[in-house]
Amino acid sequence: MSIGTGRLFALLVRRDLALMAARPGEWLLPMLFFLLVAIILPFALGPQPAVLGRFAPGILWVGALLASLMPVATLFALDSADGTLDQLAVRGVAGELLAAARMLALWLGFAGPLLVILPLAALLLAMDMAGLGMLALALAMGCLGLCALAVVAASLTIGAKGGGGLVALVVVPLAVPMLLFGSRPAEPGALLLTSAAALLLAAIAPFAAGAALRGGQG
Repeated sequence: MSIGTGRLFALLVRRDLALMAARPGEWLLPMLFFLLVAIILPFALGPQPAVLGRFAPGILWVGALLASLMPVATLFALDSADGTLDQLAVRGVAGELLAAARMLALWLGFAGPLLVILPLAALLLAMDMAGLGMLALALAMGCLGLCALAVVAASLTIGAKGGGGLVALVVVPLAVPMLLFGSRPAEPGALLLTSAAALLLAAIAPFAAGAALRGGQG
């Protein structure tokens, strides 16, 4: 990657992070939703700590998966509506570069707050704190994969009516491998498999999203 491209990538990431900071709902609502899952699920499973602790990692992963769907609706739609995507395309900014920058910014703005409140969510679910570190690592890597899927889903649903169903069809099935391995981080090789799945999605997502963005502009 050339110096010019690297500098442009950094500027795009900084811009996206600044926009997220100016719109607190983009990072605050997913965080609150994640915490809400940890608060509500014990009412369905019962108050027994042994039961809650056993299912806590899976519950937290499902919460992260559902929370990752929340930013999809505005991820590219606002830039499309105000003409920013067209301006960037005219200036020669590749869709792949834009998608990669947005994916990284989303990961920083999404995974960071989730990891901050993870101890509280785990405590609400009576999880054994000895396994919290491994779960945090798995979620940190898994969130990268979830953000990659969110970027692809957002690029496919720009301006689409009823795009929520398409988002679920894109994100949920492809997130299943990370969910399976990430919810069992203490098992041998589970963390490596979670990381491998997340990195594979992160490598593919910018190209898929870039192609979708060009198709939408065309």
